[in-house]
Amino acid sequence: MKHYLFFSLAIVLALFACDSKKEATDQPVYSDVLYQQDYSIKYAVSDSEAALYKVFSDRNGVIQVLSSKGLLHPYAGELLYPGTLVSDDTYRPMTDKKISSLGIYQHQLVYLDDKAVLSNAWAGELYSRHGLPGAKIFAGGKDFSFLISDGRSLQYLKDNQVDWEGKISGEVLDIQYGEEKNTFYILTASEVQTFSPGDKQLTVLGKAEGATCFTLSKEGKELVVGTGNGYFVIDASTGEQRGVVNTKLPWTEITVVREIAGKLWFGSTRGAFMLREDGKFNYYASKRWLLSDDVKHISEGEGGSVLVLTGAGLGRIEFRPMTLAAKAAFYDKQVRQRHIRNGFNATLAGMTDGNLGTGHMEDSDNDGLWTSMYLGAEAFRYAVTKSPEALQNCRESLEAMERLYSVNPVKGFPARSYERRGYKLHDPDRWRPADNPEWDWKSTTSSDEAIGHIFVFGVLAELVDDEAIKTKAIGLIDSLMQHVIDNDLYLVDWDGKPTLWGKWHPDYVNARPKNVGDRKINSSNIIAMLQTAYHFTGKEVFKDKAFELMNEYGYLENLMRPMKEIGRAAADADDWSKMLSEGWNHSDDEMYFLGYWGLYRYAFNDTLREKFKEAILDHWEIERPEKEGAWNIFTALTGVKNFDLNEAVWYLQEYPMDLINWTVHNSDRKDIELIEPNFREQTTKEVLPPDELKISRHNANRFTLNGGNNGTSENSAGDIWLLPYWMGRYLGVISEPQMR
Repeated sequence: MKHYLFFSLAIVLALFACDSKKEATDQPVYSDVLYQQDYSIKYAVSDSEAALYKVFSDRNGVIQVLSSKGLLHPYAGELLYPGTLVSDDTYRPMTDKKISSLGIYQHQLVYLDDKAVLSNAWAGELYSRHGLPGAKIFAGGKDFSFLISDGRSLQYLKDNQVDWEGKISGEVLDIQYGEEKNTFYILTASEVQTFSPGDKQLTVLGKAEGATCFTLSKEGKELVVGTGNGYFVIDASTGEQRGVVNTKLPWTEITVVREIAGKLWFGSTRGAFMLREDGKFNYYASKRWLLSDDVKHISEGEGGSVLVLTGAGLGRIEFRPMTLAAKAAFYDKQVRQRHIRNGFNATLAGMTDGNLGTGHMEDSDNDGLWTSMYLGAEAFRYAVTKSPEALQNCRESLEAMERLYSVNPVKGFPARSYERRGYKLHDPDRWRPADNPEWDWKSTTSSDEAIGHIFVFGVLAELVDDEAIKTKAIGLIDSLMQHVIDNDLYLVDWDGKPTLWGKWHPDYVNARPKNVGDRKINSSNIIAMLQTAYHFTGKEVFKDKAFELMNEYGYLENLMRPMKEIGRAAADADDWSKMLSEGWNHSDDEMYFLGYWGLYRYAFNDTLREKFKEAILDHWEIERPEKEGAWNIFTALTGVKNFDLNEAVWYLQEYPMDLINWTVHNSDRKDIELIEPNFREQTTKEVLPPDELKISRHNANRFTLNGGNNGTSENSAGDIWLLPYWMGRYLGVISEPQMR
């Protein structure tokens, strides 16, 4: 029950967060009410030689699994910390039974063995003998009656005796009971037959060519039949097929189908999926959800959960009422407990098959960038809630950011990262010894680091009412931007040379053809950075340089260039420009939007602000298909009414609780519509939900269908999720939690 208590506590705690007052606008606001958050609790089978067949849960929440090694049940297990399936010796006499099938009847566990249908419920009085030693399939009917089969023969058991028996053409695959008509439905690989207990008649209802499984649906009015290539629906009264075979599925080789709480669930040889009201599917595949994708059985679990049994174990998919605020509280714990390295927002790497106890926090080329985004989230959180914890988080991460400037000898130059000396460094060419003999620092800092720094220092200086933090943030803005000014608009490293990507000088920027993205992004970023520096320091040199770049070197024209004009360099362009424009660089999107905070918010005048708003909206327009939560929320800062708030909330709700980098594979799905290769690398007509894709930061292409690293790392929610959520709260487009 620990996970229930945790989520309940998180929701309660979130209620105590109070929003700061914000001027009323006519922008839409998402009311943060409870929604259904799904996540998986997994149980690996402890005996690797055990074949798993069926899983059921009774009215008490007791789960049992039928296996080739007898009955199993789950032990331990919670979100992110898998349990195991172990031998169930709760009822010791059951270990002597040759149990061939497991089922549920009147919400109690019922068993089939070589002698009888039996149960430990009802004081153990259910013991209905049969005469089929090889019986392996059964279903319960009215008044403790049962129809059983060994695959060919059938017996109807009533009042603890065999009341009827017969044979069927074809091999029996499954039996379902329809209470509405008091009828048993019997599936073979080619047809559906019925057995009526009233007149003891076996009748062919209809064809079911290629059937592998079936279930009753819509209060017994329909039969949904799974096949090796999709599924179809049969009228339960007439046997007529309704419509065509549906093959537009995540995977078409169906192994099990069940109706649970009015929704159709399918198991396949590649994961499970649930049919939504809009005709599309929620897809549960990969180790994020299941221990393996070969689904053997599906049934209803306690509290609205769904039990998905695979060859490697059990996946218990939970659906819990949650607000975004409660999800934020959950993610905040994730960051603080596993992802804070020297104050940086870090990735947990080196894990074995998703085991969080085996990982280590790793340094990154972009320690400053990922930390800027997390630090921004905490600054927005503090501005909204005045949380002392958020303020302390700001202090600690700002200290880490500040040390990037002091750990190296170059004035105003931020290191990429730093680490204790003696650590086995992966890239020794870029690591330099610090003056402190205990530390090394990483050089070659890039422009994406710089824009991240300026973004968050501006947010801190403006929104955090702590004088020490404000002073430090403004000092860092001044230091970095003075370095850029003093070095002729370059980031200059320890060797006196510009870094590969830290270049904003016109000689570099305007050397790119007008349709190459680097010309636009570098112009946009440097104007945003100079505006931010002027806004907080008041130094005219930053303002003068910005206007010089815009008026004399075309940087305003560059940054205003419509995104539809950005593409591949012409055949006669230089090799560097061709390399830069082979495809859309999604890291540029991240740099643009981080820069838009300072570009729009600290614009020199209203005329420029309106122009910058135009540029932001032009960029957002082409990003809309990605439904990227951060980009939609950033766009809201312009005050525009339409910024796809619903899609931003969808992103926040659909992002998985499990941020482990499991390997996913979607490119072979039959329910997606692939489109022609294109410059922006959009692969499908509609983007998939975040919980069906690999875990990725905002600099990744959300249309990438395959990827992941087999559970060897866990990303921090600090930059991925907390930034757009808390920015949305600060901008007033996401409300505080509403419990009603």
